[in-house]
Amino acid sequence: MRRLALAAATLALWPLGLMAQILEPQQVAPGVWAIEGPAAQRDPQNLGNNATFGLIETSDGAVLVDPGGSWKGASALHDVVRGLTDQPVKHVINTGGQDHRWLGNGYWQSQGAQVITSAAAFADQKDRASLQLTMLDTLIGSDGLAGTEPSQPDVIFAASHELTLGGTRIEIRHVGPAHTPGDSLVWLPETRTVFTGDVVYVGRVLGVMSFSDSAHWLDAFAEIEALDPLHLVPGHGPATVLATAQKDTRDYLVNLRARIRAHIDAGGDILGAVDVDQSGFAYLDQFGALSRRNAQTVFEQMEWE
Repeated sequence: MRRLALAAATLALWPLGLMAQILEPQQVAPGVWAIEGPAAQRDPQNLGNNATFGLIETSDGAVLVDPGGSWKGASALHDVVRGLTDQPVKHVINTGGQDHRWLGNGYWQSQGAQVITSAAAFADQKDRASLQLTMLDTLIGSDGLAGTEPSQPDVIFAASHELTLGGTRIEIRHVGPAHTPGDSLVWLPETRTVFTGDVVYVGRVLGVMSFSDSAHWLDAFAEIEALDPLHLVPGHGPATVLATAQKDTRDYLVNLRARIRAHIDAGGDILGAVDVDQSGFAYLDQFGALSRRNAQTVFEQMEWE
């Protein structure tokens, strides 16, 4: 607790502009950027922005893919956006129910932006809002969390939603459950760019949580493959290509589910599930922290499949 208090005190001395430097923009197509946050856990320095966000610039305004993990995290993200475009952010798309996919909504609504969310994501956000805020208070501190409140989206869609701004067509497709029940893809057909939200992790191991669906996650990934994207902006990690996403996300899930199925069929229990072989993916960041927990969660899901 003393370490957290010291970190929070340090945070109070940081201008938000310095915090924005934690976020790294990468142009992936004309007028299209990935904005990558760190792979580490949420902390007072990243303000909950430990994910990858997206920016789409048009002649009639900008669209942000995911708002940031807190009010101050959204403000820090806005500092980066201002460095990339003079266009105001008119729409913010939530790609899921994790905190960094929606808890910054209120900030952007205060700037005049319209928030767009799938019905499944909105339900997940409401279900886990209290838990997420409690967790963030511990991880980023009360000062970092200041101003952050759950905010209702302006547009809620069921399966898909299409937005055209400045001649740019943007398609939003709910493909979850995957990492979360409300995971959605954002597809730009003109540049063949897909923003995947938490359906894809690149460079770090994905997290299979109690609210995740490891079987349907592979179906959601197949929808990305069907698009045959030229550019892929993951939910975590740098902008990449489909082959890298297949290696780091799809193949990890396929291997884990196959190993757990063999373990279950051999009479193995949940305690032994942590020892299934995931060594082929030890190169991924956070592997040591998450792989064993992932194995037990997938065991719980597959035990009754």
